[in-house]
Amino acid sequence: MPIIARTKSDMGIYHIILRGINRQSIFDEDVDRERFIETMVKYREKCAYGVLGYCLRGNHVHLLLKEEKENISQAMKRIISSYVYWYNRKYERCGHLFQERYKSEPVSSDAYLLTVLRCIHQNPLKAQIISDLSSYIRRGGSLCGFS
Repeated sequence: MPIIARTKSDMGIYHIILRGINRQSIFDEDVDRERFIETMVKYREKCAYGVLGYCLRGNHVHLLLKEEKENISQAMKRIISSYVYWYNRKYERCGHLFQERYKSEPVSSDAYLLTVLRCIHQNPLKAQIISDLSSYIRRGGSLCGFS
């Protein structure tokens, strides 16, 4: 089956979703989440993309990214490859870490941008990992924020 081309966003903003293969954990320790964020920061400087929001859960990731210098596909390739290489070395494993291609939903309006940002940051609340949004930063396997 051929790969379907991703829909481009007129605003250059995308809601990215990555899920662990077989819904397995992709962040076993806090240091894994920290490494994923360090990887995003490293390539943000290199690829010049904006991070508008994120939520790192145990077995999946939500990112809200704005492409600038490079297209979002190139930036995601760099982030994913680097993190999987590090993760596989750390846990002495090989093979895929993420299930299928990452999903990307183009953001096409300011109203939808706010909706997606709210959904990303409310993800731990909806999953009942936290009881209120003020206990947001680190709790129960989640890390959320924006820059």
